[in-house]
Amino acid sequence: MAAALLTAETVILHNLPYVRDIITQRRLLEDLGSTVLTPELRTHKISASHIELFEAPYELVRTMRASVLVLGPLLARFGKAKVSLPGGCAIGTRPIDLHLIAFEKLGAEVKLEAGNVIARAPSGGRLRGGEIHFEKVTVTGTENVMMAATLARGVTILENAACEPEIIDLAELAKQDGRAGARRRHQQDRN
Repeated sequence: MAAALLTAETVILHNLPYVRDIITQRRLLEDLGSTVLTPELRTHKISASHIELFEAPYELVRTMRASVLVLGPLLARFGKAKVSLPGGCAIGTRPIDLHLIAFEKLGAEVKLEAGNVIARAPSGGRLRGGEIHFEKVTVTGTENVMMAATLARGVTILENAACEPEIIDLAELAKQDGRAGARRRHQQDRN
C-alpha cells in the first residue's frame, strides 16, 4: 500500500486481508492526502496524486510498525519525509537503523528529532543509486529501501536483502509502474 505513494497513477491492489493493519495503513495514506477506494471486497484503489502532507503522525505509526514504510516512498517522490519512530510490534522493539543507514547511502540527510525520523533528499530533490549491504536481513528495511531506490538516479544494488514473497510482489509492482510510465513517455514522444 505504501508503494502507491511513489506515483500519481492509481494503484489497484487485490486480495488484501481485512485486518486492522490494512485499516491503519489506509488511514495513514488518507491522512497524507491519498484517496483510497474499496470498489469490491479486499480490493483497494489508491491514488496518491494529491499528497499534501509529508509527515506520518505518531498516533498512527505507534500502532503499527509497518507504518514506517511511508518513509522511503515520500523521500523518493517528494524529497522529504517526517515519520515517527514505529511502534506496534508485539515481539518487542525492532530498530530501523538499517533503513536509515541505507537512506544515507542513497544521499539522504537523516536525523532523529523528538521521536521522529526527518529525512531529506540531496539538493536537487532526488536520491542517487548506491550499493547497500544490510548487516542482517530486514524485510521492512528491504521494502523501504527498494521503494526509495525506485525513483533514485542511477542503479541501486541491495546485498543481503530479504527475499520473502512480499518483497517479490513489491518488485513486480515497481516494475509494472515503470513499464506504464515508459509506455506513457513513448506515447507522448510519438504525439
